[in-house]
Amino acid sequence: MNRTGAFARTGQYIALAGYLVFLAFPFIWLISTAFKPARELGSLHPTWIPRDPTLDNFRQAFDEQPLLQAAANSLIAACCTAVIAVAIATPMAYVMARHRSRLSTAATGWVVISQAFPFVLVIIPLFLVLKNLRLINTLSGLVLVYVVWSLPFALWMLAGYVRAVPIELEEAAAVDGAGRLRTLVSVTGPLLAPGIAATALFAFITAWNEFFFALVLLKTPEKQTLPVVLTHFLGAEGVADLGPLAAAAFLATLPSLVVFALIQRRITGGMLAGAVKS
Repeated sequence: MNRTGAFARTGQYIALAGYLVFLAFPFIWLISTAFKPARELGSLHPTWIPRDPTLDNFRQAFDEQPLLQAAANSLIAACCTAVIAVAIATPMAYVMARHRSRLSTAATGWVVISQAFPFVLVIIPLFLVLKNLRLINTLSGLVLVYVVWSLPFALWMLAGYVRAVPIELEEAAAVDGAGRLRTLVSVTGPLLAPGIAATALFAFITAWNEFFFALVLLKTPEKQTLPVVLTHFLGAEGVADLGPLAAAAFLATLPSLVVFALIQRRITGGMLAGAVKS
């Protein structure tokens, strides 16, 4: 039995290591490409580590495209989307989770089904609505679209966290004389912190990486987001300027990694705190 358990655990570690390699391979190759000079990029025998590392690709990327402006646009859109989506989804998720009814069940089903709608299905009516509101080619219009698109999943995600919080804690607080608002702020709120952080992270990364809506709704170069600007490194015949493209793509992935590194401590710490309080 012990030998079988050891083999099973070894197999799990091997599978986990293989999965990590599978996930890390594109990012490692992207970094390697970003630091390779042009002559190495055209080599028939590519290597993992650049033989002659260079920063020319980064300089060329910044010279050719307004990456800083595009990154600022993406950051504004992503941060606003995360804040607004969480602010709207949190009270709605609490009501859906605590007051179960046919209406809340139907709403939950609609939330799940709405995630299956393709972007192409809604882009024409969405464009017309935003045009009537004079929000085409504006970051505020793009944020509105991102909030609406990420809100269903954020709502479903937060509702699961609310259900995980024992209702007995709220009942005990009410017995001790705490009002509804005090209970939500002092008892339920801290236990929902990891869920709120995870939902904000989801909304931020979704908005930061989104391409299709930004491509259709933003027309002028100074308003475009980073994923759209990255397509400008493709030539007229579809040939990619590989070095600068890899350098720009590498820089575009850093904010998501930094945000995740900062929030994941909050998620883990909040989960442990919630377990202790429960």
